[in-house]
Amino acid sequence: MPNDLAYTGTPASPAGAAPTVLIVDDDQDFARSAADFARSHGYTPYLAHSLEQSRGFAQLALMDLLLLDLDLPDGSGFELLDEDALPESGQIAIVTGYPSVETAARAVARPVMEYLVKPLVPEQFGELLDRVAARGREERSADPLGMIGRSPPMQRLGADLRRIAPSTLSVLLSGESGTGKELAARALHRLSGRGGAFVAVNCGAIAPDLLASHLFGHERGSFTGAAGRHSGYFEQAHGGTLFLDEITEMPAALQVYLLRVLESGALTRVGGAGEIAIDVRVVAACNRDPLRAVEEGALREDLYYRLADVHLELPPLRNRSGDAALIARAVLDELNAEHGARKRLAGGSERALAAHPWPGNVRELRSAVRRAFLTAPGDEVRIVPGARRLRAAAEDPATVRFSVGMSYAEIEREMLLKTLAHFGQDRTRTARALGVSVRTVHNQIARLREAGCEVDATIWTERGGPSK
Repeated sequence: MPNDLAYTGTPASPAGAAPTVLIVDDDQDFARSAADFARSHGYTPYLAHSLEQSRGFAQLALMDLLLLDLDLPDGSGFELLDEDALPESGQIAIVTGYPSVETAARAVARPVMEYLVKPLVPEQFGELLDRVAARGREERSADPLGMIGRSPPMQRLGADLRRIAPSTLSVLLSGESGTGKELAARALHRLSGRGGAFVAVNCGAIAPDLLASHLFGHERGSFTGAAGRHSGYFEQAHGGTLFLDEITEMPAALQVYLLRVLESGALTRVGGAGEIAIDVRVVAACNRDPLRAVEEGALREDLYYRLADVHLELPPLRNRSGDAALIARAVLDELNAEHGARKRLAGGSERALAAHPWPGNVRELRSAVRRAFLTAPGDEVRIVPGARRLRAAAEDPATVRFSVGMSYAEIEREMLLKTLAHFGQDRTRTARALGVSVRTVHNQIARLREAGCEVDATIWTERGGPSK
């Protein structure tokens, strides 16, 4: 493969239109060569030279392809395969200069579609790129949002995304981990018509003292190790969309400067003097209640109002009635295509999928389907949720468990449903125990049903009779 062309890391074509590949390899000559080759096949390439750098890509979960070296300066590429932030499409290729039966066997046991040996054969690498791009085109043409779900909460979310996308409004996305916040951000970019790149960064995955340089860039000599000028994520996203994941993890001092950049539409690189005008649509996200984060000092109030021109909360999978089965079938289709198999969900799977609360949301579900697919002895795949479900079943039914990061709405919902169950769905006794009116209980149940949450169909009225 040719390696005489330098790669700067700036996307050559809009990320919303071109497939993307993240090349994780500490051999910089090889990485540049692979990036040039991928670009010639219509890809937008990104480079990382260590595990730490690859973890800084919030968009890792949505890359069309991850090309991963096994031998990295800070560990093995297998360590990344054992983490949650893998591409949800499962399109991962291992590349190594030291092939062995052991590493090949470990790769097969994971969601890896190709095991490549250096030096890469151009025809083989090109065929892989074409196959990945073709699958991406099929998925995008099937659903411009790239999100699977027919439940009322997802229908409302899709309508909101389509309505907001063409505007220049900043968007704040909140929701539990694994609910698809970056999928929503990417959908906003795809539907916005903006010609620039979609660039994402996880504010919690980069050391605080380096985050300013990553976001806003730096000049040569501005700090130890700054051997040259660097364009930050804002400049890379010029004309496009910048996704700031885990915004509440950003240091307070940096939030002040971010607010200034958003207000002025210009930035100054670290160690620089002049301002650089930018045209960037910012979409931020957090996995906690943003107003609670403001109260606790994790998010500046003035920055919150600047980011939340529109605030969208992504529903957890347990509130998306019927969507778990749809997602499981879609993942199974991907795995069948990848492995040349014809496996199907076992009978009764829909009930099992609906009964599990999926605390890890779509990410947990995808992992469970992959695990079940690889371990199924025949063509029937029986999905068994993880150990967290077993622990929950052993809990005292009269006990309500809360955790740090839960929103007030989630706490109220859990308390209501547990109290209703404790009193046999008797609304009057539930209202008395919670210290609220029966009408309040009626209204909360109605809101839960409207949001797609499963609530017992038979609810007892004040007179003790069943009512539908």
